[in-house]
Amino acid sequence: MKRIFLLLNIVLATGTLCAQQSLTLEQAIDLALKKNFDILVARNDADISKINNTPGNAGMLPTISVNGSGSYAYNDVNQKLSSGTINKYSGQSTTVIGANTELEWKLYDGGKMFITKRKLNELQSLGEIQYTSRILGVTYDVIDAYYDIVRQKQTLASLEEVIRYNKQRVAIAQTSYNSGLVAKTELLQAKIDLNVATENAISQKYIISEAQKTLNGLLGQEATAKFEVSDSIPPSSVPDKNEILLKLEASNTDIRELKKQIDIADLTLKEARKGSSPIVNLSGGYNFSQTHNSEGSTLRNRTNGLQVGGSLSIPLYTGGETKRKTSVAKMELLTAQYDLDHARLQLNIELENAYTDYENQLKILEIESENNLLAKENMEICLHRLELGQTISLELHQAQENYVQSSTRLIGIKYNLKMQETKLKQLVSSL
Repeated sequence: MKRIFLLLNIVLATGTLCAQQSLTLEQAIDLALKKNFDILVARNDADISKINNTPGNAGMLPTISVNGSGSYAYNDVNQKLSSGTINKYSGQSTTVIGANTELEWKLYDGGKMFITKRKLNELQSLGEIQYTSRILGVTYDVIDAYYDIVRQKQTLASLEEVIRYNKQRVAIAQTSYNSGLVAKTELLQAKIDLNVATENAISQKYIISEAQKTLNGLLGQEATAKFEVSDSIPPSSVPDKNEILLKLEASNTDIRELKKQIDIADLTLKEARKGSSPIVNLSGGYNFSQTHNSEGSTLRNRTNGLQVGGSLSIPLYTGGETKRKTSVAKMELLTAQYDLDHARLQLNIELENAYTDYENQLKILEIESENNLLAKENMEICLHRLELGQTISLELHQAQENYVQSSTRLIGIKYNLKMQETKLKQLVSSL
């Protein structure tokens, strides 16, 4: 029976491990690119801009339509002709059938249609830039969420290590108390500290669960999807500062997007200025009409043939609309230029801050790495001294607190370095 239960436990444990598959950062990013809803929406928006970019939408192509009509009338007719003849028809029926094909084509509008087509080209390019920007943003968020889970799991590992030390401390205190070497308060305090450490570990597991749900949301997965991440944050390295400065203008999606906004605003201004241009339209078609009368001088009449025509429209007064649209377009172009200048300034500040923070974090990492080793060694020495009865549990408690705090700081520094690296790469679209 014991063997059966043992075999069952092994099977269940194996199933749990299989259910929680390992997920690398590269796999997470690839999954997000396929399933993240923000990326899917951005792709649709870019595709809409592409679909809208047609000569027809710019007004460069003709419109052709086919029309048909028919009517039936039943009337009493009383006619008096100029010759003095009087015609009277009671219950005359008239049937009219007509059909025509029409063509309307704007041949000239001062070049506005060509400006509009160029504007549609720029809008399509803007859509692709915004799509790229959304990909970079989501990739950054995925990296952030992924390494946040790694960070929280490393924190949990340090807490579990402290729990193991606390268990040894309780065992030592129990033995010492049973031997009459320490007061009961020493044993009680050791148990209290063990319970607190256990509570902290439980709380940390909840934090990990929340972090996994955040990543699942970015990956377009169910919140309950289970996976295992890597157990460490790899060392960070950033590109050379001068190299990033050279790439920033040409590669940064915010700069590229704002430059494109300026191009679009400039074309909008040119469109507005064409509002007073003359418009030449060409029209043509083929007409067919047939009329049947039940009685009267004309029993049937049929006409068919081609027709060609044109029109010229010269806007003499538009109620100030052309001037208003031109003024608004000028202001929008100026605003777009201000936005670009401001973005350049902010990016340079962000770049300087990121490099300064990265360099500071590197210095702190070196110090904290050494400090963490010292804190762990101190904790182990305190535990050994407690076994020998050379110290009290309060000293070990303080040593454990120092170790936990140092481990948390060290993990946080590695995480911050990785995110600064990611941010710098995002600035030049190299994620």
